[in-house]
Amino acid sequence: MKMVDVGGKEKTERVAVATARLRMLPATLERILQGKVEKGDVLAAARLAGVMAAKRTPDVIPLCHPIALSGVEVELTPVEDGLEFRVTVRTVDRTGVEMEALTAACAAALTVYDMCKSVDRGMVLERVQLDHKAGGRSGTWDRGQGA
Repeated sequence: MKMVDVGGKEKTERVAVATARLRMLPATLERILQGKVEKGDVLAAARLAGVMAAKRTPDVIPLCHPIALSGVEVELTPVEDGLEFRVTVRTVDRTGVEMEALTAACAAALTVYDMCKSVDRGMVLERVQLDHKAGGRSGTWDRGQGA
C-alpha cells in the first residue's frame, strides 16, 4: 500500500457532489421537521457533522490526501420515505474531493440516525453515491452519463 504521489500534478479547481438517503418511519421524519427530537436540532447537527467529516476525511480513510477545502455545502431534503443528503465539496488542489463528499454525506446521515435512534432503530442508510465530479486530469463525470 502507498499514498499516491500527487506532488507533480498541477493545482486545479475541483468539485464533487455526493448523495445519500436515510429511510425512516414517517413519524420520525415528522418529529425531525417539527423540532421535537430530544437531542435537539437534527438538521443543523447533520449539516455541521457533514462539514466536519469532509474536513477530517484523511483521518478516517487510509491513504486519503489531506486537502485544503475551499467550501462544503450540506443540503438535507425531506422526501417521502425519509431524508436525502446532498453534499458539494470544492477545492483548488492536486487531487479530487470525491472521498470528502462521500464521507460528509455518510456522516450527516449517521448523525440523524444517532439523534433519532431512540424512536426509530429501523432507519436505513442507503444509496450513498458520487453524482458529479469535475476538475483534474480526468475532467467531468456525471452519474447517468456513463463511467
